[in-house]
Amino acid sequence: MKNIIIALMILLSGTTFGQIYNPVKWSTSVEKISEKEYILKAEAVIQSGWHLYGQYIEEGGPSPTAFIFKNPQKKFKLVGKTEEDKGHEVVDKIFNMKIKYFEKKALFQQKILFTSDKIGNITADVEFMVCDDSNCLPPSSEQLSFKFPNAKKVAVAEAVVAADSTRASKEETNVTKKETIQAVTTHSSPKSSSKGLISIFIIAFLSGFAALLTPCVFPMIPMTVSYFTKQSKTKAAGIRNALIYGFSIIIIYVLLGSIVTAVFGADSLNALSTNVWFNLIFFVLLVVFACSFLGAFEIMLPNALANKVDSQADRGGLIGIFFMALALAIVSFSCTGPIVGTLLVEAASKGGIAPIIGMLGFSIAIALPFSLFAAFPGWLNALPKSGGWLNTVKVVLGFLELALAFKFLSNADLVLQLHWLEREVFLTIWIAVFGVLAFYLFGKITLPHDSPINHISVGRLGFGLLILSFTIYLIPGLWGAPLKLISGFPPPMQYSESPYGVGFSKNTETASSSALPEGAEFGPQDIITFHDYDKGMEFAKKAKKPVLLDFTGYACVNCRKMEELVWSDPNVLGVLKNDVVLISLYVDDKKELPENEQYVSETTGKKIKTIGNKWSDLQIKTYKANAQPFYVIVDHQSANLTEPSAYNPNVENYYNWLNSGIKNFRK
Repeated sequence: MKNIIIALMILLSGTTFGQIYNPVKWSTSVEKISEKEYILKAEAVIQSGWHLYGQYIEEGGPSPTAFIFKNPQKKFKLVGKTEEDKGHEVVDKIFNMKIKYFEKKALFQQKILFTSDKIGNITADVEFMVCDDSNCLPPSSEQLSFKFPNAKKVAVAEAVVAADSTRASKEETNVTKKETIQAVTTHSSPKSSSKGLISIFIIAFLSGFAALLTPCVFPMIPMTVSYFTKQSKTKAAGIRNALIYGFSIIIIYVLLGSIVTAVFGADSLNALSTNVWFNLIFFVLLVVFACSFLGAFEIMLPNALANKVDSQADRGGLIGIFFMALALAIVSFSCTGPIVGTLLVEAASKGGIAPIIGMLGFSIAIALPFSLFAAFPGWLNALPKSGGWLNTVKVVLGFLELALAFKFLSNADLVLQLHWLEREVFLTIWIAVFGVLAFYLFGKITLPHDSPINHISVGRLGFGLLILSFTIYLIPGLWGAPLKLISGFPPPMQYSESPYGVGFSKNTETASSSALPEGAEFGPQDIITFHDYDKGMEFAKKAKKPVLLDFTGYACVNCRKMEELVWSDPNVLGVLKNDVVLISLYVDDKKELPENEQYVSETTGKKIKTIGNKWSDLQIKTYKANAQPFYVIVDHQSANLTEPSAYNPNVENYYNWLNSGIKNFRK
C-alpha cells in the first residue's frame, strides 16, 4: 500500500529546475549565384529536445532569431529579407500568440549583392533564444563568419561557434527584475523531465500488471495460448505469431496515447492541475470508474464493435493477429478502461509525450505475459487458476480510485477557497474508504460479484493488515499529526478547522496576532507571511531583510510537499522565520480584483481579472516562468540575489540556496 501511495504521489508531482547552456551550434556556408551575387547560409544544429524560435514573432513573445550583418565599408547590400525554413507553428499557451520554432536543424539564407569589386569575408551577429518543453535559456548572441577565399571561386566553409558561457553567466548574474529570463514553464530540465517520464512509465507498467489480474483480462491468457497452439504448425511459427501479437497490443495502446497527445498538444498542460472544471470532471470520472470496479455496473464498448473486430480476427495471418489483439483491448475494456482512462488524463496533465509513454508502459505489461505464454504454453501450469480472487483485485482498484478521486475534489475546493473539504474532512473520507477496504479484505463485507468466502488466504490477510495499518496511521492526522507519508495529498495544515491540532493554538514567539505586521498572517510552519507584494516589500525595507518570493498555488501538490517536508527542517525553518521576509503569491487565487485594478497583460494580452491572474502575470512577465513552486530571493529593488529555484526536495540544497541569497544581500 505504501508503494502505491508513493507511486501516485510521484505521478502527481512535478520536477525540478535546471539549465543547459549550449544546445545550439552554428555553421556557415556561401553559395555563388553570379560574379557579385551570393547567398549567405547559416545553419543551426539544435540539440534534441530543444527548439529555436523563428525571426518573425510579435512583440510580447519570446525573443526571435535576428541576424545583424556587419557592413562598415558599404561593400554589399542585402537583397530581400533573410529567409528561413518552414519550421513549426503553434499557438503558445503562455504568450497566447502564434509562434514559429525549429527543431533539430534550421537553415537561414540571406541574398547579398556586392556593390564594389572588392569581395571579402563577411561577419554577422545572430541573436537567438532556445527553449525546451520546460526551460528557456537567456537570449544569446554569436558571431558568424562567411568566408570568401577569392572572387572567382567560393569555397564552402563551416565555422562551428561555441557559446561564450563565461559572458552569459556574468550577464545572468547582473540581470534586473525586468531582464531576468528563467525556466519557461511547467516541469523541468531535460534530465528531470526524463525522470518524470520514467516515473510515468513505471507507474503505467505496474498499472498494466494490475489490469492483468482482473476478471476481464486474466482468463483471456489461456484462451490466447490455445489459439496460437492450434494455429501455429511449428514452435518457431508459434513464437513469431506470439511476438506479433504482443507488438500489436503495444501499437494499439500507444496509438491511443498518441491521439490523446495530439488532442491535448505537445505543450505542457500544468494549468489543468489548478483548473476547477478539470478537477471536478476528473473527480466525477474517477468516482464512475470506482463504482464500475466495485460492481455497480460495467463500462463496455458496443457489442457490435466487438463482434465486428472479432470476425476480422478469424482471417489469419498478420491482419488476423492484429485484430485478435484489438479484440482483446475491446473485450477487456470494462476492466482496463478505468485504469487506462485514469492514466491518460493524469498523463495529459503532465503534457508533452507523457500519454504516449504511459500507454507504452501499460501495453508492455499487458503484452508481455500474453506473448510469453503464447510462445511457451507449458508455463501455463504455473499460473494460478481463475476464481474469486480476480474480482478482489478489481474491487481493491476501485477503492484506490475512489480515494484518489477526492484529491481532485480537494484541488477544486482549495482553488475556490470554499473550505468545504478541509483537512479533517478529507482525512475522514480516506479513513472511511481504507477502513472499509480493510473490512472487505478480511471478508466482513461482500460486493455484488464476489464469490462466497469460507476462509481468506494468507496473502489477502497480509494485505488487509497493511491497509488497516495505513488506516490507523491516518487517524492522528485528525488531531494535527503531519502525516508525511501522504504529504501533498491532503489539504495543508492551515486549511483545516483546527490548524494547530484539536485543542491547540499557536505556540510561537509571535503567537499574538497583534505582533503581526500589517497585511501579514501566519503561514505554513507558523512563518509570518505576506500575500501582498507591496506590503511585503515595505516591511522588508523596515526590517532590513531580503525577500523570498514564493510563487505558489492552493492546489499545488509540490508546494505543499516543500512546505511540509523541507520548510519544516529546523535549519530551513530558522532561516525562513528570522532571516528573510516571505511573500507567498497564490497564482490560482480566484478573488476578483477591484474594477479599477483590472488590466490587460502586456505579455499574454489577456485581461487580468483576479488576484491569481495578477501574480501569475507578474511571474511570467518578470521571470518568464509559470511553474509552481517557484522561489526567488530579491533585494529591496526587486533584483535577484541568486538564481531562482523551483521544486527542490533536497533539504541541504534548499538550505544552501537560501543562505547564498542572504549572503549576497549582506555584501
